[in-house]
Amino acid sequence: MAGDRPGGGEVPLLYSEGNVAARVALEREVRGWSTTELADRVTRAGVKMNQTAVWRIENGTPRRRINLDEALAFSRVFELPLEELMSPPLEGLDIDSRRLVQEAVEAFYEARDARDRLHHAVVAIADHIKAHPDSSPAIHEQCLRLMGDERDARTLSSDIEDGGHY
Repeated sequence: MAGDRPGGGEVPLLYSEGNVAARVALEREVRGWSTTELADRVTRAGVKMNQTAVWRIENGTPRRRINLDEALAFSRVFELPLEELMSPPLEGLDIDSRRLVQEAVEAFYEARDARDRLHHAVVAIADHIKAHPDSSPAIHEQCLRLMGDERDARTLSSDIEDGGHY
């Protein structure tokens, strides 16, 4: 049978349901979520689940099985590829380290999304000014009024004049 050693001992699998259960517990703890909060998030992701099911997945004896729909919902909720969710947790990272990395990853994606939004807004304003050149002074004045900081307003105005943020 797959996963069995010739001498009778079991070989740890790279991807297994046990890994998913361990990762569910770890990822939930890293985010500071209760089992109830995780169950609510999985339900909102489209797979009905209650707190007891989460507890039994993490701690049950025997452990509650995870079906494919549930694994995909956990993957969505934790924003992890399914393959990562199925992989064993990395050794050498304590819960605080994982939380710090999680915070950095979330901040990275938020900053990237904000840069993209800024770029699209700046391009739209630059296109508007090209179509309505007389509006340029008023647009730059509005930037100063809304931002309140002349240096930041000049930076934004410069990006607009250049036609983009990147």
